[in-house]
Amino acid sequence: MKKTATITIVLLIAISAFGQRKVEMVSSPEGCRMMVDDKPLFLNGMNWDYFPVGTNYAYELWQQPEDIILAALDNEMTLLKNMGVNVIRQYSHIPPRWITYIYEKYGIYTMLNHSFGRYGMIFDGVAYPHTDYANPEMSKRLLNEIKELAETYKNTQGLLLYLLGNENNYGLFWKGAETEDIPVDEGTMNSRARAMYKLFNEATKIIKNIDPSRPVAICNGDLVFLDIIVEECKDIDIFGVNSYRGDSFDTLFQVVKEKYGKPLLFTEFGADAYNSVTMQEAQKEQAAILLNNWEEIYLNAAGLGLSGNCIGGFTFQFSDGWWKSDQEKNLDIHDTHASWANGGYKFDFIKGKKNMNEEWFGICAKGMPNDKGLYELYPRIAYKVLSKVHRINPYESTKEEIEKVFRDARCEVRE
Repeated sequence: MKKTATITIVLLIAISAFGQRKVEMVSSPEGCRMMVDDKPLFLNGMNWDYFPVGTNYAYELWQQPEDIILAALDNEMTLLKNMGVNVIRQYSHIPPRWITYIYEKYGIYTMLNHSFGRYGMIFDGVAYPHTDYANPEMSKRLLNEIKELAETYKNTQGLLLYLLGNENNYGLFWKGAETEDIPVDEGTMNSRARAMYKLFNEATKIIKNIDPSRPVAICNGDLVFLDIIVEECKDIDIFGVNSYRGDSFDTLFQVVKEKYGKPLLFTEFGADAYNSVTMQEAQKEQAAILLNNWEEIYLNAAGLGLSGNCIGGFTFQFSDGWWKSDQEKNLDIHDTHASWANGGYKFDFIKGKKNMNEEWFGICAKGMPNDKGLYELYPRIAYKVLSKVHRINPYESTKEEIEKVFRDARCEVRE
């Protein structure tokens, strides 16, 4: 094991008077780290939600009776803790008390996510599928929501960081929430994108003024509009990306380091567990891709000789989303309809055909709910091998030690 080099603080986020953890982003020639109470924390994150089969985005766990909430949390947080997950991604409708409960009982932090108009807005009784970030009234409402968010959560034990948006740059192209093929033509959207990223930066400053004890990240769809982000988002602490590139993130680490210089956090990445060619479950293929992704994430942590700018990632996702395909239809059917194409997932990619199955991204399969809406989870191979690699602390490991853990995990997948 190696010793962590002395680090020089470039951003200090002071502890508040209410006793929550001191969180600070630090930098050195070795790279970037998140420090919690003066100890480096590498984020073994998970995108987590709770949707029983037969429900969709309209279901709200936090509106259920308290005994149901407790039963759901105790079952799933136990699995997450045993897996080595130390932070979950949650949207901003979670009450503060449950963030604290999850942290105090299971030692799992929360990254609190405000979608920031990603799915449009209802304004003056009219539904707008695209949020117009240049519209003064819409932007004012969003900034007021962010102010209220920071005021509500600023004293919450277990809250680790704020996350703004969810690949909102794709929302400039897409009309709804359902995933489509990733857009590549940025040209005509540049002015709208610039207005959006300016507002992201304004929101960041509002949060940091109200709650200086935690860092703020934005969530971008891969590197689309990165040049504009560099110009307009100077006050964010962490650059978060949702990135689905298959086996490898390729040059993403180095591009972000050279162009932006901010700490890099993978807010979403993953692989579906369904083969759209053979029409069969693909547990081994999912696990193999996730191992490749996580190995790159660990090896690009500070002090290991590569980019040094990665502070962790959030696997997408913990359990299958049976509602993801049509969102309002066939909610009790595990749909095998592929909704978009991605050549990075070679195990079932055929040119000209779609291969990404939105309802199969869970590293756990989901059982049918009982009369209370509670269900069992059935861990896939990915859960088992990630449980082993998440024992790694990249700040106390050598490159060779990390690579050996992943070699052993790959052998387990092949067995």
